[in-house]
Parts: sequence; C-alpha cells; structure tokens
Amino acid sequence: MLTRATMIDKSAATYPSLAGKRVLVTGGATGIGEALVTGFAEQGAHVAFLDMQGDAGAALVERLSGAVAVAPRFALCDLTDLASLDRTVAALRADVGDFDILLNNAASDDRHAIGDVTPAYWDERIAVNLRHLFFAAQAVIPGMKAAGGGSIVNFGSISWHLALPDLVLYQTAKAAIEGMTRSMARELGADNIRVNTIIPGNVETPRQAQWYTPEGEAEIIAAQCLKARIQPADIAAMALFLASDDARMCTGHDYWVDAGWR
Repeated sequence: MLTRATMIDKSAATYPSLAGKRVLVTGGATGIGEALVTGFAEQGAHVAFLDMQGDAGAALVERLSGAVAVAPRFALCDLTDLASLDRTVAALRADVGDFDILLNNAASDDRHAIGDVTPAYWDERIAVNLRHLFFAAQAVIPGMKAAGGGSIVNFGSISWHLALPDLVLYQTAKAAIEGMTRSMARELGADNIRVNTIIPGNVETPRQAQWYTPEGEAEIIAAQCLKARIQPADIAAMALFLASDDARMCTGHDYWVDAGWR
C-alpha cells in the first residue's frame, strides 16, 4: 500500500507538462527516491529508476502497476560502476527514448570519524555521493540537447549547512553538488537545460530512523520553524515543480525543503 510518505496527495498540484515526459531517477527504490518515482508516475510521466536494492525496486514497480497510467521501469545498477551506469542508461534510452528529466537522488549518509577515513574509503564515499551525479548527467545531456531542453535536479543536504557531526565525507560531497549545479546551469543554459539542487532537511524515512532516538527527533522538530516531520512526498512535491514547465525560468539555484531548520 502507498502511504502519505511516498504518495502525492490527490489534492496536490498537477503539472500537465510532465505527462509523457521521460524521467530517470537514481536511488529510486526506497525513501525519497520511492516518493519521486511515485510522484512522477502519478503525473503521467514515463519513469525509469536505478537502484541496488533489487527486491525493493521490484516491489515498487508491482505496487504502482495498475495504479498509474504507465508503470515505472526498474534497472538494477551499481552507480559506483561507471561502465555499468553508462550501459544501463543506454539500454533504458533504447527502451523509453531520451530522458527529459534527471533526478540525481542516490546517496548514502553512513557515519564516520575523520581518523577512521582511509584513501580507499574516501574514494568509495565520493563515488557513492558525488561522482555518479556528474556522469548520469553526462549520459542524458545529449538527448536533452537534441530535444531542445530538459531539467536536471540534483539532491544536496542540509547536513553540511548545519555542520552535523560524523559526516565529513558525505558533507564534502553534498557541498560540492551545489557547486556542480551552478556550473552545469551556466554551461547548459544556452541549450535550455535547467539544473537545480533540492536541499532536504531531516526527512522521516526508515533509513533515517536508525540514526535518531525519539529524543533526537524531538530536538529536530524543536529546531524547525514548522513543527512536523518532513515526509519524502514533501521533497517530491518540490521536484515535480522544478521539473515542470512552470519552473521554466528556474535554474542554477538551491531550493530548500527543511521546515525552516536553519
């Protein structure tokens, strides 16, 4: 069953410009990614998503099949393997056509101490949290140029803005994403390709639940202006707007969905 955490409310905005668009989501099987896949599929888009979680990805396709006009396509892919990423995106393009929208969502916020970081761990964390965003964009940009435009939405994090502990590599990557967004937006603007970053606050997902006690969650809500937990669907709502033609003049910027947690 789809829940409020993953499903856009029927009373929420509908974007006619998203119907029929081809959308690629990285890390789409669970959490924010699941809400992105669900939200864009509900708008009538042709959604393909990549993830390492095979069972969760297949389950999401099964849940949405029959509930949306076009069931999403799922491909198992290790985004740290750039050759695999390139092959997978090429196969999906051959199946559904060139992508109009890329949602660079996949990331992993494993905790670590500075003293424990080895060169190998550095490389692995950067590969997981930064490198694939660039190469996924590189793979879809030619098709966007040929189509006369497109939208790339990168996903940052509030964590480095708050300087949270035990996340130095994750926060390094997330800070770099904002710089990459600015640079890509400048370079691709002449081709009518828009590039933006969504910066989520602390989103209530099963993964995040492992890091926070009830007392910790209460502290987060106390620090927010709005006194409720952010849901994955709240992040998807921003992504829907930024990918739609309603946001046709929005590029090169960061869009916060953090309930005022600054």
